[in-house]
Amino acid sequence: MRVEIYDRVKRVLDFAYAGVVLVLVSPIIAVVAVCVAMNLGRPVLFSQERPGRGGHLFVLRKFRTMRDVDTERGLIDDTDRLTRFGRMLRASSLDELPTLWNVLRGDMSFVGPRPLLPAYLSRYSPEQARRHEVRPGITGLAQSRGRNDVPWNERLRLDVEYVDTRSLRVDTRILMATAGIVARRQGVSATGHATMPEFRGTIGADE
Repeated sequence: MRVEIYDRVKRVLDFAYAGVVLVLVSPIIAVVAVCVAMNLGRPVLFSQERPGRGGHLFVLRKFRTMRDVDTERGLIDDTDRLTRFGRMLRASSLDELPTLWNVLRGDMSFVGPRPLLPAYLSRYSPEQARRHEVRPGITGLAQSRGRNDVPWNERLRLDVEYVDTRSLRVDTRILMATAGIVARRQGVSATGHATMPEFRGTIGADE
């Protein structure tokens, strides 16, 4: 299938599946929202701008997994702010459920390079920046190889590999592999970190 046709078919499938899944999991979303409100307070959603296709910014929405920054209580870095409840949400990927709305809107796809921080845009090499040639995804090739435990250089290399090899068959393999990774709760965080270390650029990216 030609890439242009694949991209159009994929968008139709993303829209259809996101709509169906949102309806099916709406009771779970409601329960998780109540649990987040009870454990972490309001708002229950974490909203942050992320670069999408072409580097254009959109608002990513997920369930909150961290306490608010509170310097007086020593809640500053991710390690201190991430709660046991938050770790459970991340391990099960239940925090990602609101992201289905981003897929429905067309900001994201089910499969594609994970949307990272806007601050990273100026830190990519020209080759790494190619990850923005496609819509970002809830999961991607790097996530199917170990989620957050994949070092930055390898993670970004895999993102570009996906851009060059994307197809419905590749997407299906990534979704199946991701399901196994999530079931085993593998790679929820990078080794030695509560989440992921900051990407500082191509040089020293794995430090």
